[in-house]
Amino acid sequence: MAAYENLLLELNNGILTITINRADKLNALNIDTIREIKNAIQQVYDDADVKGAIFTGAGPKAFVAGADISEIAELSEVNARSFAERGQEVFAMIERCNKPVLAAVNGFALGGGCELAMACHMRVASDNARFGQPEVNLGVIPGYGGTQRMTQLIGKGKAMELMMTGDMISAEEARALGLVNHVVPQEDLMPKCMELMEKIMTKAPLAIGLVIECVNAVFNKDENGYQTEANSFARCCTSEDFVEGTNAFLEKRKPAFKGI
Repeated sequence: MAAYENLLLELNNGILTITINRADKLNALNIDTIREIKNAIQQVYDDADVKGAIFTGAGPKAFVAGADISEIAELSEVNARSFAERGQEVFAMIERCNKPVLAAVNGFALGGGCELAMACHMRVASDNARFGQPEVNLGVIPGYGGTQRMTQLIGKGKAMELMMTGDMISAEEARALGLVNHVVPQEDLMPKCMELMEKIMTKAPLAIGLVIECVNAVFNKDENGYQTEANSFARCCTSEDFVEGTNAFLEKRKPAFKGI
């Protein structure tokens, strides 16, 4: 494992837990933390021992309570654009990862924290979690993909309302809107995420990665999602996992997938 100053990484049974470790700052994202997240997600891509990842925040109060305001306050037009593009690049890496990435939202997920959670493939929230994009209170807008992903997840009208008012919503409201998959008591948050991840890890890894690719294709205007699906289906049918999965079904046994 590489050394990190603002993250804690722990690998157990193929699941890499990535904890944003700036509890005294409510885990706010600064430039160094974004850089470290990029390195951590690259490790998820590259390390064959990592089968999936879970993002969470240190302490009981916050997943990530936003970006580091002291850094934002110093931005000019030129470096503001590169600041946003850098975060968008890292969060796109999370979204496009061919291994499952979950967000365990343990408290405030505001601004960049909400954007980080939305970049993950699924979100599980503790019952004390709060979500929001309050950037308009600072005279700016979400810059790490929030305007796009929130609209994709909850629809145009409600996304407009939340981003224009800067209002926070509860975990239960986030679940009702489709922003969150599950809401659980805080003490059950990581067990629930582990349960989901362990279930996913019993499936064919190639198929899981291609599901991610096809779902992302829905939102890519330059891609024919149906063609991507057909191509991916065909690719699955040439894999050893397809042979194993179909044989296991016919033989009434559990499959032993290898990811090939």
